[in-house]
Amino acid sequence: MTAPALSLWKGQTAHARYVPFERRFAYNVTLIDIDIDRLDAAARQTPLFSVDKPGLFSFHRRDHGARTDDPLRPWAERVLAKAGVELDCGAIRLVTFPRQLFYKFAPISLWYGYGPSGDLRGIIYEVNNTFGETHAYAAAVSGDRSQHEADKAFHVSPFFDVTGTYRFTLRAPTDRLGIVVESLKDGARLHMANITARRRAATTGALLAIALATPLATLGVTLAIHWQALKIWLRGARYRSRPALPAASISLAKPLETPSPTLTKDAA
Repeated sequence: MTAPALSLWKGQTAHARYVPFERRFAYNVTLIDIDIDRLDAAARQTPLFSVDKPGLFSFHRRDHGARTDDPLRPWAERVLAKAGVELDCGAIRLVTFPRQLFYKFAPISLWYGYGPSGDLRGIIYEVNNTFGETHAYAAAVSGDRSQHEADKAFHVSPFFDVTGTYRFTLRAPTDRLGIVVESLKDGARLHMANITARRRAATTGALLAIALATPLATLGVTLAIHWQALKIWLRGARYRSRPALPAASISLAKPLETPSPTLTKDAA
């Protein structure tokens, strides 16, 4: 049975900071899951969702990948090929925050690349900061769960410098979504963020309920980031100026030969 062109993920993201003091917070999130080759079909699923035009909820190709109005698959295939991943025309599904009314900000978007038989072969973590900059980390994956690491190359938080590594723990999405991103330096964990969510049908009723319950949900993501940053700064965290962008816009993540068991529950 072919998966719908558009579906939803409803769940929670949690963050934990460990240095120079410990701080934790969490908030609810709603993500869209869209087949990048079936955007027209996604737009037809409900009148409350549109593609490349204004709407209560929408998806714009220009918000992702090469930031153009061109098809998204060529960019994704080029990035995955750098990580040694060939999809052989398999599906690519993009999990991201929707544009709600006039606004969109997605701290992270997940590009899942599948083989023709539906096996997950590769992942792109498309990371954005609040300065309007973006960077992609790509990796080959296999199995239901995988872990991989990449050198940190992109400025995200003004309270961490661009050194150390990221460790990604990924669960292949079925009825549940799970991802953990750890920031590590000299063997110590500095920060952890995760997303756990359950799949929901993208119906008119579901989208209307989201709009009524959280009319500015996507704007709220940005406001929450700045609010938490203010509280961290007031507690004395050192502020670091934004560095220049890395020369390359894509980084490769390598699978861990011995996966860490410490965060299995966070991606469950």
